[in-house]
Amino acid sequence: MKYRLTLCFVAALWLAACSNDDGGVDPPPPPPPGACTATSSQCPPATPLYIDVPAHFPAMPEEPDNPLTVEGVALGRLLFYDPILSGDSTQACASCHIQDRAFSDSRPFSAGIRGIKGTRHAPPIVNPAWIGAMFWDGRAHGLEDQARGPVPNEIEMDLPWPAAIERLKRHRDYPELFCAAFGDSCISVDRVVKAIAQFERTFMSFNSKFDRVMRGEDTFTPEEAAGRQIFNSEIGDCFHCHAEPLFATTGKFANTGLDSIVVDHGRFDVTHDARDMGAFKAPTLRNASERFVFMHDSRFSSLRAAIEHYNGGFHDSELVDPLIRARLGRRLMREGEIDTLIIYLNTLTDPEFLTNPDLADPNH
Repeated sequence: MKYRLTLCFVAALWLAACSNDDGGVDPPPPPPPGACTATSSQCPPATPLYIDVPAHFPAMPEEPDNPLTVEGVALGRLLFYDPILSGDSTQACASCHIQDRAFSDSRPFSAGIRGIKGTRHAPPIVNPAWIGAMFWDGRAHGLEDQARGPVPNEIEMDLPWPAAIERLKRHRDYPELFCAAFGDSCISVDRVVKAIAQFERTFMSFNSKFDRVMRGEDTFTPEEAAGRQIFNSEIGDCFHCHAEPLFATTGKFANTGLDSIVVDHGRFDVTHDARDMGAFKAPTLRNASERFVFMHDSRFSSLRAAIEHYNGGFHDSELVDPLIRARLGRRLMREGEIDTLIIYLNTLTDPEFLTNPDLADPNH
């Protein structure tokens, strides 16, 4: 009651300040598009969700405007798997982000509701709370921003946001679920993407052999230990862009010499900085053994092929990242060393993550 009285007092001050000389009152500004206005029901506060992060991980970044809750994650899980957010109700987020593929696609190029293929492979979603910039070119700032794009995208889900929100409002269950997650029954774009982002923040891979070794619960074999040494040495030189324990970059974009003439502009289309021409984000190597294509354009069908590209198989140019170009002046990995490196990379596979029922389709 005290909170409501305070709001009423502030509103009274605002009305007095905005009164015209003739006794009229200026109307309040219109709400931003997609914002919540009047609500039809109230719900108790959502239940905070706390996640224990292993000691060998950095602290989980907080999102003050979208804290994790049990109800928010449950709502996001339903939305992630529900094709209701696509124009013809056949496509969901999960259509291109499949759990047993580390939430990447099972196809070289993801296709939308009309079967039209995009030009890039859907990247994996593993430990995304730590990643920051989203998409291969980093054009989205965080998970909430990323989740705004696919629904109205004409190639992907092709449903204007206003139409999507109306569908959710008319749904038998969603108004009550939004109420439980956010405290009232208002459904908005902001709340849809927040719920999806909450669910995706629970995509945490903490139980690979690498993690068990870091926790002191297991040990590397001699071959795995040797592969780790190659990974973190100038010979393998993987660690600059895939540093432990995330094995992914959080803010670096690099041209890796995929083409002698850049075909996909990558980061350049976001920054318009010539130095970003053909530059892309390095995805995580966690669970890489469960993926069958690599790079934004799926050009490599195995880990070995991707490693051989970095091991001197790239097209050299002034655009190529200096750390990669420097490999031309050093001893490259020998065949047996590549085998040993792959043995180490296999320790990043987390079967528990790939089969976790809490991350699976709730309707199956």
